[in-house]
Amino acid sequence: MNNMPLLSVDELAVSFGKRKQWREVLHKVSFELRENEILGIVGESGSGKSVTSLSIMGLLPKNTSQYSGRILFEEEDLLKLPKEDFRKIRGKEIAMIFQEPMSALNPSLKCGKQVSEILRLHFKMSSSKAKKETIALFEKVKLPRPNEIYNSYPHQISGGQMQRVMIAMAIACKPKLLIADEPTTALDVTVQKEIISLLKTIQKETKMSMLFISHDLNLVSEIADRVMVMYQGSVVENASTVEIFTNPQAEYTKALLEARPALNVRLAVLPTIASIADNTFVPKEVKPIERAKKHKHIYTKPPLLEVTNLKKYYFSKLGIFSKPEVVTAVDDISFSVFEGETMGLVGESGCGKSTLGKTILQLEKSTSGSIKYKGKELTHLSNQEIRNLRKEIQIIFQDPYSSLNPRLQIGEALMEPLEVHNLGKSKKERKEKVLILLKRVGLDSGYFNRYPHQLSGGQRQRVGIARTIAVEPKLIICDESVSALDISVQAQVLNVLNELKNDFGFTYIFISHDLAVVKYMSDQLLVMNKGKIEELGDADEIYANPQTEYTKILIGAIPKGI
Repeated sequence: MNNMPLLSVDELAVSFGKRKQWREVLHKVSFELRENEILGIVGESGSGKSVTSLSIMGLLPKNTSQYSGRILFEEEDLLKLPKEDFRKIRGKEIAMIFQEPMSALNPSLKCGKQVSEILRLHFKMSSSKAKKETIALFEKVKLPRPNEIYNSYPHQISGGQMQRVMIAMAIACKPKLLIADEPTTALDVTVQKEIISLLKTIQKETKMSMLFISHDLNLVSEIADRVMVMYQGSVVENASTVEIFTNPQAEYTKALLEARPALNVRLAVLPTIASIADNTFVPKEVKPIERAKKHKHIYTKPPLLEVTNLKKYYFSKLGIFSKPEVVTAVDDISFSVFEGETMGLVGESGCGKSTLGKTILQLEKSTSGSIKYKGKELTHLSNQEIRNLRKEIQIIFQDPYSSLNPRLQIGEALMEPLEVHNLGKSKKERKEKVLILLKRVGLDSGYFNRYPHQLSGGQRQRVGIARTIAVEPKLIICDESVSALDISVQAQVLNVLNELKNDFGFTYIFISHDLAVVKYMSDQLLVMNKGKIEELGDADEIYANPQTEYTKILIGAIPKGI
């Protein structure tokens, strides 16, 4: 390594706003990145991670953002560069992999064209040479059928494949600095492991420097040489990866390390940033024998939900004269869920988890098989009977923002299901119930008059939970309901779900691709792969002693930290 850093950020402050109304979101951030080094930047939403990376890329809007400080790249201050000079650096010397490939890739352009355009722009290549180079890049990032993907649109390939296209685009010009901003957040744990391995391999080959940004410290530990922890726009800790994990100095760093569900211990309550900061968290382990005693009475009653030989096929016709193609989403699934327990449902994208959940809810009709709720067959119910059943079987969606009406205040959104199901004698009574619900999920009465856009992701998810429990359901399907949340916010939401289960006797089907979270939440665990059951049994037992190769791979792919 050279003595001079490749990148030096010196007291960088960033403010957003206009005219005289400016709000500082980044507070004198300083750090260095040397050649052939990977620096992990960790923190929750709003900590300033992405603002830092977008400042380095020169991608923050000039008319609504102000800077002070310096960003030196090869000793040249990027903040003073004219637009034209910055364009020559961006994409060529400094490249970026964005968090969400579906929104970062142009949906109207084929994947190959999007990568070859960069090569033609920066290296003045011919179309044929750029195509040849792009296919070679697709091979390098281990994309299957690179020629086919070259001619595919983004929506025609999987999330993991889209992320590989983004990586190919980022490394096309052999940049000296690669910024990877949450590049694996929405991916399955096995695909995530592949992407991390791929980035490490490429970095080793090219010796480029990398900023790897994530909210998951365990994940960052698998790739970074050093880690910088950010909180509310400031740097709270910056040290080697080993030091951060073995001897963290900041309370916030300790909280981030502890908030993720542990794989070897089941705690009654997960620690949160707040509970660690004010020293109120007392770890209490739930022993397997205690769990067995607690749930012994559950299995003496008939099951609340009984699924038998359930199948769900989709039929697609590719052309006028072609035969319909059959896609098996759910293939002969059978299981029972008992009142008061949590059934965990885990597997990779496309395994049939969400389709199974929608079929139980009768949002999708099964092809064959039986679904019995309280002994009543659901597959034969009329539309009116299904509507009446909605009160008892509810769902918490993955994205709370898209499931909330942006034009309705939170109070109105929560009162709506009460009105639909005729709960509460008057508007005043319904409002009182909503205020109690808000308090129950950890939100004060001030949230009643707020709109969804005024809430954070964790707050919106709490509103989603409040709306679900408003109608006092018996069975709740949580469909990837914490997958997009920061780890400490995720801990808060999981604690709320468990509290509600204990207090009201709710029964959950908890769907996720995150085995660590599913194991923590679940009594029973059902592992799915390609529409079929891989394993079904006690959650702790399956983790401790997996029987199938697929489950072993899922467990092996979980980031475990140092």
